[in-house]
Amino acid sequence: MVYSKGQIEDEITKKIIQWEKDYKGRGPTEAKTDIIRNMVIVALQGMLSPAEKILSREKEGMALIKKLRQQLVEQGRAELEEIITGITSVKVVSLHTDISTKTGERIFVFVMERPIDL
Repeated sequence: MVYSKGQIEDEITKKIIQWEKDYKGRGPTEAKTDIIRNMVIVALQGMLSPAEKILSREKEGMALIKKLRQQLVEQGRAELEEIITGITSVKVVSLHTDISTKTGERIFVFVMERPIDL
């Protein structure tokens, strides 16, 4: 069966939300995936816990949140890459991510081995 770009993006969104819930115990309030050329971009809203929102009021707290979240992603990186590769049938070459301590938005950018055939 051939899937549309929208169906692939929706499936990635669902799987990333589930990964967040399984791995971190809670998921985003909103999520959206876009495939552009050889990149899969996933934007997750509402990623800060109430305690992290308080912690992010101070510069040291912001740095701590970013460092912790980066380490958590690195620990789960293989699973994330398997999710994306499993859905797209294209190998992930690199993963870039950051979280905004101001808005609570997290962005994942998966750079793929080649453009995804749609």
